[in-house]
Amino acid sequence: MKAFSKAGLVALAALAICASCSKEQKTSFTTAKVERGNIQNSITATGTIEPVTSVTVGTQVSGIVSKLYVDYNSVVRKGQVIAELDKTNLISELNTAKANQSSAQSTLNYEQANYNRYKTLYDKGLVSADEFESARLTYLKAKDQVTTASQSVQKAQTNLGYATITSPIDGVVLSKSVEEGQTVAASFNTPELFTIAQDLTDMRVIADIDEADIGGVKEGQRVTFTVDAFPEDLFEGQVTQVRQQATTESNVVTYEVVISAPNNDLKLKPGLTANVTIFTLEKNDVLVAPAKALRFMPNEALLSEGQKMEDVEAPQKVWTIEGNTFKAHKVETGTTNGLLTEIVSGVAEGTEVLTDFSISQGNDEPQGEQASNPFMPKPRNNNNKNQKK
Repeated sequence: MKAFSKAGLVALAALAICASCSKEQKTSFTTAKVERGNIQNSITATGTIEPVTSVTVGTQVSGIVSKLYVDYNSVVRKGQVIAELDKTNLISELNTAKANQSSAQSTLNYEQANYNRYKTLYDKGLVSADEFESARLTYLKAKDQVTTASQSVQKAQTNLGYATITSPIDGVVLSKSVEEGQTVAASFNTPELFTIAQDLTDMRVIADIDEADIGGVKEGQRVTFTVDAFPEDLFEGQVTQVRQQATTESNVVTYEVVISAPNNDLKLKPGLTANVTIFTLEKNDVLVAPAKALRFMPNEALLSEGQKMEDVEAPQKVWTIEGNTFKAHKVETGTTNGLLTEIVSGVAEGTEVLTDFSISQGNDEPQGEQASNPFMPKPRNNNNKNQKK
C-alpha cells in the first residue's frame, strides 16, 4: 500500500480527533487555475558605477607644474595640452647634450683625418703597424662617442617633450591631483596628475556576487538596478562579464560581475552605489501552475459519501475534481522557481487544479493545513471564571 502524503496524514489526524464529535465534518478544497504567466528567479547584490574606459594621466619627468589648462569636468580631446611642467632644467640638459654632441663630432673629424694620414704612411711603409692600429682605434672610439652624444641629445629632447602633458583620449576630466606650483617627482613612481573618462554615456556596474549565487550568473542575463541619487528610476543593463578571480573579505568570498549601464541622460555618475537585481531565470508567457499543486495528494479519508479517486502512476501529477471524482493527471513539468512551475503538457490552460484543503465541523473554523495543530494541548478550562460569588 502506498504511503500517505503529509496532507493525507494531517487530514486523518483531524478526522480521528473529531470522530467523537456530534457535529458534521466538512472538507473544502482550494483550487488554482493553470494559466499563462512568467517564471522568474533573481539574485540581489550591490556594486559601484564606473566608466567603461578611464585613463590615468601621469608624467615621466620630475619638475614643477607651471601651468594647468583643465579642471574637474573639463571636456578634452586626444592630443590636447592639459598641463605643462617647468622646462628650465630640461632645456639646459638638452643644450648640454647638444654641446657634447658637437664636441664629439669635432673630435671625430680630427681623429678621422689623423687616421687617414697614418693609413697613407702605413701603406708606404713609413710607420709601424702598432702606430697605425693605435690611430685606427682612436678613430673608432671617436665614432662611438658621437653615437653616444647623439643618443643623449635624443633623450633630452624626449624628456623636454614629456614636460608638455597631453590627453591620451577624448573624454572628461574626473579627477585632478595637482595644482600649479606643485612639484612632482618621477624618481620611483609615475605621479598621477589626472583621471580622464572616455565616455560618460557608456558606464558599467562592478557588482560583488556571493559565492552561493555566482553559479547562476551568466553573460547576457538581464539586470535592473537603482541608485540612491534617483530612487524612483529603474535602470537596466545586462551581464557582460563574470570574472574568475575571487575576493575574500572577512571570510566572505565574492566574485566581480561586470554589468553594462547605458547612461544617455548622464544621470549615473562614477562612484555611485548600485542596488542590483540579476535575473538568473526568465521564462515569459508559459503555462504555469502553483508549485504546491504538484505536491498535493488527496486521501480517501477526505472523501465525502459518493466521492471516489482515480489515481495514475506518474512522477509528476496534479489533481482535479470532476463531479464526485478526484482525478489525477500526469503532467510534464519544466522550469520552476519554487512558487510557480511550468506545465509543458498534461493539462490544458484554464484547468482548475487542487492545491490545498481544510476541514471544518459545522460552523467551526477550518481545521486543515492552515488551522492550528490538533495535537497541541488545549487551553485550561477555568470553570470558576464566571462563577458568582
